[in-house]
Amino acid sequence: MATSPATTGPASAASFGSPSSTVVSQGVSLAPERPLFVRPFFEDKSRAFWKLQAAGWTGYLVLRSVSSLSVSFTLKSIVPVIIESIVGYCITLLLSTLYGFYRRLPRVTGIMLSIFTLAAATFLYATLDAFSFSFIKLAAPGIDLSVLLATLFLNFTVLAGWSALYFGINFYLIVEDQIDQMEHLENQASSAQLAMLRYQLNPHFLFNTLNSISTLVLLKQTERANAMLSRLSSFLRYTLANEPTAHVTVAQEVETLKLYLEIEKMRFEDRLRPRFEIDPGVEKARLPSLLLQPLVENAIKYAVTPQEDGAEISVTARLVGNRVLLGVSDTGPGLMPTKTRPSLSTGVGIANIRERLAQAYGPDHRFDVRAMPTGGFGVEIEIPYQLEVPNREV
Repeated sequence: MATSPATTGPASAASFGSPSSTVVSQGVSLAPERPLFVRPFFEDKSRAFWKLQAAGWTGYLVLRSVSSLSVSFTLKSIVPVIIESIVGYCITLLLSTLYGFYRRLPRVTGIMLSIFTLAAATFLYATLDAFSFSFIKLAAPGIDLSVLLATLFLNFTVLAGWSALYFGINFYLIVEDQIDQMEHLENQASSAQLAMLRYQLNPHFLFNTLNSISTLVLLKQTERANAMLSRLSSFLRYTLANEPTAHVTVAQEVETLKLYLEIEKMRFEDRLRPRFEIDPGVEKARLPSLLLQPLVENAIKYAVTPQEDGAEISVTARLVGNRVLLGVSDTGPGLMPTKTRPSLSTGVGIANIRERLAQAYGPDHRFDVRAMPTGGFGVEIEIPYQLEVPNREV
C-alpha cells in the first residue's frame, strides 16, 4: 500500500536506498484489485531509488546550469556545473550504500557514523569541486582555500538535504510496512475469531442431536434413529464442506435449515411446524454460513419443547432497497415478564451471532430481539445486500 510522497531536492533515495536492493514491497491490501496501469511508486524499491536519484540530480544540474549561464554564457561556466553534478551523483550513491549499512547497526552508533560520513562526504565533495573549478578557471590548478570554504556550505546543504530525504523516505516506508503487517495480523485474527465462532456451533448442535438419537435408541425406535443419523450425516457433510469463515447464499442457508428441521421434525413430529417466506430477490445474497441455524434451534428449545401442541417457526428473508432483512420468529410463550429469554443451552447462541455479524459487517448491520405482537419471540437481522464475499472476510 506504499504511495509516492512528494519529493524535491537533488535526489531522493531510500533503502529501497541501497542501489543493489531489489526487494519488492509486498503489502497486504483488502481493497478491490487495482487496474493494471496503476502501480505503487515504491512497489519496486530499487527502481524507485534510481528514478528519484536520476530525476533529482538532473533537476539539480538544470537549476545550477541556468544560474551559471545567467552570469556568463560560456562553456567554461557550464563545465564545472556538469562535473559537480556527476561527482555529487557518485558520492550520494556511496552514501546510500553506507547509510543502508548503518541502519542495521544500533541506533546511537548508526547516527554517529551517519553524521561522520556526511561530514567526510561534504569535505570530499567540496575538495573535488574546488579542484575542478581551479583546473578549469584558474591559471594554476590547485585547491584554493577561499574556494574550498565557499563550496563547503553549498555542498553541505546539498548532501544534508539528500540525506534528510533518504532517511525520511525510509522512515515512511518502514511505517507503511508496519501498517501492512498490522492489517495482515488483524485480518488473520479476524479470520481466526470467525472460525472459532463457527466451530462453536457444531459441537453444540451435535450435542442436542445425538441426545435425541440416544433417546430414540432407548425407546427402541431404531428405524427413526437410523433415519435421523442418516440425515445428520447429510447435514454435517454439507456444513463441514464449507470453510469456517465462508459466506453462502440465502438459498443455501435456507436449504441447510430445511435439512436441520427435517432432523428435528423426526423428534417433534407435528409439534414442529416450520414456515418459510423467502423473497426470490434475496436468494443470491450472501451471508455467513449457519447464521440462522442457532436461532431456529433456540426457537425449538423455548417454543416447541415446553408446549404440548408445539409451535410454528417462521423464517423470512426479504429485500428492502439495498438491505436484506432476515427474520426468525416463533409462536411460543415469548419473553417472560421478569427475565429475558436465555441463550442456547451451551450459551453460544445469540452472543455467537452478534459476534459473527460484527466480524463480517462491522457497524453495517442490525440485530434486534423482540416479543412478537401476537405472542412468541422473534429476531430480526438486517445486513447489506452483497453478491460477493465481503472484503472483511479473508
